[in-house]
Amino acid sequence: MAAAAAGRAGSFGSSSSSPGLGPAASHNAELRAGGEEDDGQNLWSCILSEVSTRSRSKLPSGKNVLLLGEDGAGKTSLIGKLQGIEEYKKGRGMEYLYLNVHDEDRDDQTRCNVWILDGDLYHKGLLKFAMEANSLKDTLVMLVVDMSRPWTALDSLQKWASVVREHIDKLKIPPEEMKEMEQKLVRDFQEYIEPGEDFPASPQRRNTSIQEDKDDSVILPLGADTLTCNLGIPVVVVCTKCDAISVLEKEHDYRDEHFDFIQSHIRRFCLQYGAALIYTSVKENKNIDLVYRYIVQKLYGFPFNVSAAVVEKDAVFIPAGWDNDKKIGILHENFQTLKADDSFEDIITKPPVRKFVHEKEIVAEDDQVFLMKQQSLLAKQPPTAAGRPVDASPRVPGGSPRTPNRSVTSNVASVTPIPTGSKKIDPNMKAGATSEGVLANFFNSLLSKKTGSPGGPGVGGGSPGGGGSGGGGSNLPPSAKKSGQKPVLTDVQAELDRISRKPEMVSPTTPTSPTEGEAS
Repeated sequence: MAAAAAGRAGSFGSSSSSPGLGPAASHNAELRAGGEEDDGQNLWSCILSEVSTRSRSKLPSGKNVLLLGEDGAGKTSLIGKLQGIEEYKKGRGMEYLYLNVHDEDRDDQTRCNVWILDGDLYHKGLLKFAMEANSLKDTLVMLVVDMSRPWTALDSLQKWASVVREHIDKLKIPPEEMKEMEQKLVRDFQEYIEPGEDFPASPQRRNTSIQEDKDDSVILPLGADTLTCNLGIPVVVVCTKCDAISVLEKEHDYRDEHFDFIQSHIRRFCLQYGAALIYTSVKENKNIDLVYRYIVQKLYGFPFNVSAAVVEKDAVFIPAGWDNDKKIGILHENFQTLKADDSFEDIITKPPVRKFVHEKEIVAEDDQVFLMKQQSLLAKQPPTAAGRPVDASPRVPGGSPRTPNRSVTSNVASVTPIPTGSKKIDPNMKAGATSEGVLANFFNSLLSKKTGSPGGPGVGGGSPGGGGSGGGGSNLPPSAKKSGQKPVLTDVQAELDRISRKPEMVSPTTPTSPTEGEAS
């Protein structure tokens, strides 16, 4: 200022001291000085107007996102994924998080408040901290549904939507302001334009003002079931854990028509509230970025040029204003065993709990514990039960070779398998106890006759005991019997051959053979 004043004083002094300059020259000098001052003022006004414009275009603060849903639906995990945090600890009651919103065009950023309400209705009173009367118009409600439990989807949406409706009614917002918010939501729903070839010059910059020129386009009336429950604020339905759709197909026999049935009911609910629908999966990182882009488009007016997607059953995206009853009816064409009017609770039922039983079967008992139990069980059982049961009943034929008292029966056992060619002796008769006893008595009688009577018929002096006394043969010791075992066997075979040739000779000896066998 001092330099400028000195300059101006110098100019004035020189003009007054110049005798050759007339009044016209002095007037021109004054005009040039005034023009320079006007240019300086115009420069400052341009700078101030640009600053004020930039301040108006700054990202607004105080925007809110409210998440509601059941426990375990994945609300905190979804916001943690949007923040870039892999593992986020779940809180209790009401959680507060935030999202960093950056405008690359103007190099500006702000924070979007995120409120997560606990899945227990006991904490619904905490909504007063997240939804206030003065910030309601800057709030977006996000209803989170767990797709790994689709049987809870519809009840969860209706329950939490009624909680929001009840809280908004308690805020006692003036009717004029509430009506204006509802009309804005209807207008946004009706003025939705699907991005594509018909809209090539989509705005690439953030929209900071309400465009009134949209009224020139034709606005279609709302459907009968559209925005019947207008909350006055935007609503987004987010279905999490959509990667569980494949698990439902394998374990619970869900088919494509079941998922179309679920989607049709959720889309009907979205029509009633004018809500958007997004299927997401934090595990597979599916549609997570889409959720963020839709939030900043609704709250900050960022450009959003993503079309609706209904082809993939686990990556559905339906923006608010795109859907209608006819488009939902396309899903009904794929129904084979279901009907569009079927009750959701009757078709999508909770499957029986089988995982707990399966887990019990997987858990194996410790080897040592198992062996101890088996040892205690074996100790309680009788000794015969542990091994081969021992038959206490007497068996006449075929004694064990380990039997200490080897009598004539053992000799008979060794004789029985010898083929004799006689029709009366059947080797298959060992199965019956009676036939075995008859054969044993018969052979004993033959042996007693051979060893006891030296003058037996057809034997003569061929017997070893033929030269002795009649009673000596019956009192022979076991050693003597063993020493003469082979001749005895030979004589027995000869006797059998004789009986088979002359059956009439057997009849006189047969009645007396049992008595003689017992005596021997």
